[in-house]
Amino acid sequence: MLAAPATGRRAASALMHRNALAEQFFGAAAPEIATTARDMATRFERGGRLIAFGRGAAATDAQHVAVEFVHPVIVGKRALPAFDASALPVRSVPHLLGEDDMLLAIAFAEDDDDTAALVRDALSRGIMTIAPLGGGVTRAVRARVAAPFVLQEWAETYYHTLWETVHVFLERAPRGQDVGSAAFLYPFLGAGNTESPGLLRDVVASIHAKVADDAALRMAVASQGDVLAAAASLIATSSARGGTLLAFGNGGSATDANDFAFDCLCPPPPMTPIAAMSLAADAATATAIANDVGTELIFARQLIAHGRAGDVAFAISTSGGSRNMIAALRQARADGLATIALLGYDGGEIARQGLADIAVVVGSDYIPRIQEVQASIYHVIRELAAGCGNGAY
Repeated sequence: MLAAPATGRRAASALMHRNALAEQFFGAAAPEIATTARDMATRFERGGRLIAFGRGAAATDAQHVAVEFVHPVIVGKRALPAFDASALPVRSVPHLLGEDDMLLAIAFAEDDDDTAALVRDALSRGIMTIAPLGGGVTRAVRARVAAPFVLQEWAETYYHTLWETVHVFLERAPRGQDVGSAAFLYPFLGAGNTESPGLLRDVVASIHAKVADDAALRMAVASQGDVLAAAASLIATSSARGGTLLAFGNGGSATDANDFAFDCLCPPPPMTPIAAMSLAADAATATAIANDVGTELIFARQLIAHGRAGDVAFAISTSGGSRNMIAALRQARADGLATIALLGYDGGEIARQGLADIAVVVGSDYIPRIQEVQASIYHVIRELAAGCGNGAY
């Protein structure tokens, strides 16, 4: 389905608007991220754990935090104890928090009473509390806009850079030695540069460089504005005809699929809901399929159950080559579903085999940056599907 050129221009404009906002936000946030990561590394070394918490859309980010720290995307990084407590009653979460533990609380709405109550309790007990988008708490940076979608994108970049920076401090070498496997994450860090003030300064500069990398990737994707507009039109048309969007992905991309499904079902006003499900959200079903017939079919088997002709299968993959993603898109095609894929690297086998009716490729080989820009992409698609597209959400 062809989109009007003006709609494609709105998609490009929304992406570029995000670049300006992110540069302003992280210009202020980078020093806080660096000092927070330094303090977190100390607590992890003492045996501390990270407890992540959020409600609504923010719960999907708490899931993402846990995945990044426990199962690092970079081979050789140590697994750090992190847990998503979002599904628990707020009154029970303090029982998880010990003296050296840390609370990372994510909230996109000022009236998030559960998260606010948890933060107050943790602070009263002297627990290190990290609230990327709130004010008045330990190691906190106040957000400067109220657009929920943009706030979520900032949160994802925040905790990705936080995770990367924690590993830099955990791996810092004695004076005169290199930083080893952390070097490619932070090219500014060289041999002998381990004094705290210099290290913090260089880490802050590296965080700014990561935000600039995101900006360049969004700019490149902006040239695919008509493709984003076509994806939005396909979703809007399917929804108008009673169709459902079925999102799926692995790991961090699973949490992004959860977030996109939530954004479709529970959008900020005045957007109206779009029927959507995340096939990554049901852990019992996914693990049952993986145990009984193999991980390759965890999404395809669910598509057989839920998919109907006229629905939209929405795949989020950084590599474009995961076997369960390929199997799911093939199943979707066989069952008459439309297919959309957000991909990284060069698009992988999904792009090479033409398994998606519409594919948007973020041309990077580094997973955190791919995921950050993919979040911007699916949010812009959601805005356009609602007839918006000015970056106001």
